[in-house]
Amino acid sequence: MAGEEATEIEFRDDVTVELIKSAASDADVLWAARVSTKGESSLAEIEADPERSKGLINYLMRDRHGTPFEHSSMTFYVRAPIFVFREFMRHRTFSYNEESGRYRRLEPVFYVPGAGRKLVQEGKPGKYVFVDGTPEQHKIVTEATKESCRQAYRAYTEMLDAGVAREVARGVLPVALYSSMYATCNARALMNFLSLRTKREDAAFPSFPQREIEMVAEQMEEQWAALMPLTHAAFEANGRVCP
Repeated sequence: MAGEEATEIEFRDDVTVELIKSAASDADVLWAARVSTKGESSLAEIEADPERSKGLINYLMRDRHGTPFEHSSMTFYVRAPIFVFREFMRHRTFSYNEESGRYRRLEPVFYVPGAGRKLVQEGKPGKYVFVDGTPEQHKIVTEATKESCRQAYRAYTEMLDAGVAREVARGVLPVALYSSMYATCNARALMNFLSLRTKREDAAFPSFPQREIEMVAEQMEEQWAALMPLTHAAFEANGRVCP
């Protein structure tokens, strides 16, 4: 009990995405693509003006010549509920390092869906939509989630205070607990992620992501678009299909 009383439980309904470092520009696509026709002289393209070659970028995207988009690197810091990470890590073209409940005491920060989160699923698997919940449904989701998280964290701290190992005590914590990780990818891997984890009416192929991972994807896309605006524009213009 003492452990919980000393630590205030926090409830959030957002996610955090920060671009920590990057080596990514539209010029990276150009020199990587032109080595096929120019050989060693393609090195001159490293300093080329990508604006003059945006037609090439669009061609590569349209005809799905994907490898030139792999010569870039971005590392994101992501803080989100654990259930988001379990979906995220299905994208095996990323490199991950996540905080560990074996080596540190986990902080009591938990996800509770915000007022705008659609709560009710209608339709069959593979062909369904989510619609707004009633005030009563939002109330029970909020209250039940908070009660469950408080009880779980109380049990966690009781075990820690009794000398139980962190890796054992963490077993009672729910997937609504926030975790943090670094995720590193290239532009092609990120486009694959975005094509699956965002819902856009202009996409060539529909996708139906869980809203919470879409919240992460939206922030990642915004930061990537600032780094590689021509590549991002080509991605959108060609149906948001990964090349």
